[in-house]
Order: sequence, then C-alpha cells, then structure tokens
Amino acid sequence: MASEQRLTQVFVELADTLIDEFDALDFLSTLTERTVELLAADAAGVILTAAHGVLHVVASTSDRAQVLELLELQNDEGPCLDCLATGRAVVNVPSDRFRARWPRFSAAVEEVGFRSAHAIPLRLRNSVVGAMNLFCHADSPLSDGDLAVGQALADVATIGLLQERAVRQAGLIAEQLQTALDNRVLIEQAKGVLMASAGIDVDDAFQLMRAYSRRHRQAVKDVARRVVERRLTEADLRRS
Repeated sequence: MASEQRLTQVFVELADTLIDEFDALDFLSTLTERTVELLAADAAGVILTAAHGVLHVVASTSDRAQVLELLELQNDEGPCLDCLATGRAVVNVPSDRFRARWPRFSAAVEEVGFRSAHAIPLRLRNSVVGAMNLFCHADSPLSDGDLAVGQALADVATIGLLQERAVRQAGLIAEQLQTALDNRVLIEQAKGVLMASAGIDVDDAFQLMRAYSRRHRQAVKDVARRVVERRLTEADLRRS
C-alpha cells in the first residue's frame, strides 16, 4: 500500500479538484488513475447510474478497461454490476467462482490479459451512484488496507458527485422560482393595466386573463405580457 504521505497528497488533490470548477469526467479520471497507483492495480474504470437507472461507462485508465466495462453492461454480468446492485464491494473472488459467476465477462478479462478484477461501490449511506472496477494482470488480492483506501477514494468521489447533482438541482430550482416570481410580477402589472384602463377590480382582471388563456390555449403569463404591452385590451379578452 502507498505511503501515508502519498495518500495525503492524493486526497488533497481530489479535494482541490472539488473546490475548482467541477468537471466530473476529469475528476473521475483522476480518481481511476490514483486508485490504480495506490492499490497497485493495472487498470480501473467507473460506471455511473444516470437518470432512470441507465448505466454508463464514464472513466477508464485504458481502452482495455473501457471495453471490459462496456462488455459488463452489454452482457449484464460482472462484479461491477453486482456491486451496484448490492452497494457492497466485490473483491477477492476465487478464480473458479469468478468464471462460474460471470462466464462471459471472465473470458473477456482473460482474453485482454487480466487475471483478476474487483469492484468498489461509489456510495453514501443508502445512495449508490456507481461502482469502480479494478483490473490486475496477476491474480492480485486486495488486502483489508487496500480495500479501505479504495473505499475511501470512492467515498470522496461519491460526495463530489452528489454535491454536484445537488448544486445543479438547487440551481434549477432557483431558476424555476425566479421565473415564477417574474411571471407573478408580470401578471400583477397586467392586472393594474386592466384596472386602470377598464375600471374593473383585481379579481375580475385576473379572471379575464385566465379565461382568455384557456380559450386560446395560451399561458397566462403570455396573455399578461400582451396586456402590459397594450396588445390586448379588456374588449379583446372578453371576445370568444
């Protein structure tokens, strides 16, 4: 396992990547590269769960690793998929059980020159957002210390990804809220125009615009904008 100093450097590097303008693909590429280095693996890759449970290969340290991960998805078998399903690491599976459990995947692993594969979940409590595959040329087991380091790296990645999703969702909600507020201001302005020009009260003004919007299948905000721009009058709103 890597020295304590190197471990510290890697975690600082990942933390710095999170602080900068977040690029998920670059972040996950760094994760796979550092995991290969620290755990003495030969290749690594990450599969993430996207919207509606669709799985995607998003990062890999080599073409061979990427091909194997795509084969996992195409054949619906492999340690990474089991890891995603259970949220638990799939490591140190004996070669005979490996072949029996995932026959097509194990054949592909051996064909491209690897002898063993492991999978570590990207999870935070009950949220499993993906899994990281590790591939080794030798029949290399992961020690408890290796697994702890690998899981810690995966946990950092998970926090980063979930934080990014939360930020994007919060930004979308804020944008939607601002749009709703802007529309409300526009509607209030239109009410004021109708009250001043037609001498009707605020409730009648809104009901006129709402009825017109339904008859003509237009959003109330669009009707209100036309009223404010004086392109619709009370008489126009009352016409069928």
